[in-house]
Amino acid sequence: MAQDSQETEIKLAVPDVKSARRLLRGAGFRVTRRRVFEANTLFDTASLTLRKSSRLLRIRTAGPVATLTFKGKPAAGKHKSREELETKISDAEKMSAILERLDFRPVFRYEKYRTEFQQLRRAGVAVLDETPIGVYLELEGPEHWIDRTARLLGFTEHDYITASYGRLYLEWCKSRKRKPGNMVFA
Repeated sequence: MAQDSQETEIKLAVPDVKSARRLLRGAGFRVTRRRVFEANTLFDTASLTLRKSSRLLRIRTAGPVATLTFKGKPAAGKHKSREELETKISDAEKMSAILERLDFRPVFRYEKYRTEFQQLRRAGVAVLDETPIGVYLELEGPEHWIDRTARLLGFTEHDYITASYGRLYLEWCKSRKRKPGNMVFA
């Protein structure tokens, strides 16, 4: 497996967008990709083969860009680390049709607004995700960078979230006694 196909990340829950931006600016982060709306569709077999094995197949549209992503099973640890293979696609609808012809079907949709931040000459990326269930910072990069950056932002390992947005959504629904559907804005 190529080194650049490995994704290592954590999520951190934050109270709101304003405080998250203030934390990031205070730590020397600057916007490298402006806020964009993302629509994500997860595909799986009728028997949920990918979900049951903690793998993922996704089509994401972010502004004019569409991407097909495969994520492998995460390794156990305090960070979420797993294989990630991505490629840009020219037509998300046709790619969806191809996947459906291969017996994959859409099983979950989720939306968010995402803004990317980086520190000058640093290895990792911080993203600010505004979702229907809350606001999260995602730190992606080498483990030592993630740990150092989380501490710099005022978080501890106890605050690390390695669950997917799908899992967080299910927990959110359960805590509010709501029937799960798709994690989309009203």
